[in-house]
Amino acid sequence: MDLSTLSSVSDTVCVLWGCELSDNQSTAVFEIEEDDLLEHQFFIRTMCLSAEARMEMHVVEVLDRVGVYSKPVPIATLHPKCQPMVSFTGFELMPPVTFSLRSGHGPLFVCGQHVTLGFEEEEEIFFSSP
Repeated sequence: MDLSTLSSVSDTVCVLWGCELSDNQSTAVFEIEEDDLLEHQFFIRTMCLSAEARMEMHVVEVLDRVGVYSKPVPIATLHPKCQPMVSFTGFELMPPVTFSLRSGHGPLFVCGQHVTLGFEEEEEIFFSSP
């Protein structure tokens, strides 16, 4: 009796990624090279305003690969006096991910985590009956 081939996660690599959004660069893109053997996950961790940010609302929107007709979605509104930073838990996006400063002048910092999962096939297990 063949129980088939089993797969398990063998290699996991975590890399931090960050960018700055401002008047000079209002868009940043996190991209990966397509690889059929790896699973890629991208998690947004924090967004925060610089000490030099103006006293105005700063809105960040995001666009990822999910869906054919995806549109940018606002995910954070920051203000130096009342909410200069926001943290995210479990906010997973599918690369490529585009961040845009929809309103405000920044500078604003985005920090994320790229996780790559590699799968390794294990040996086949066979059971024989007498």
